[in-house]
Amino acid sequence: MPSLPTPCPADQVPDATAIDAFNTAYRQAKHQNAVFVAVENQGRRWTVKADALTAGPEHTVGDNAYDAIRAAVIRLIGAREIRSDSSAGPVYFVLYNVETEGRARELAAALHAALYGDLAPLARAVPETSL
Repeated sequence: MPSLPTPCPADQVPDATAIDAFNTAYRQAKHQNAVFVAVENQGRRWTVKADALTAGPEHTVGDNAYDAIRAAVIRLIGAREIRSDSSAGPVYFVLYNVETEGRARELAAALHAALYGDLAPLARAVPETSL
């Protein structure tokens, strides 16, 4: 599996639907000391997963990033775009029940960028006033 750029663009977010695909993507992120990010098909819907622990102890998620991610997840839940049992961290993030693969990839890329401190993709993907 080739190394993913950091942050990862939507079209390069791994599809970790099968357990082998998940394990491969997770191991690769850990080997690279990078934040894990992936999408998984769950029947008709998609799940977004991210884990900052794979980036190692030197990687920290700043308070501004965490607050922005949490607020975006709350907005997505409020708009019923993801399920209410989705997780907003602090180190492991899961967004359940995303309608399409394209939207899941967009959210995964935005979440990955935010976990590296770039909040602009998250602000575009989940604007404060649109949901």
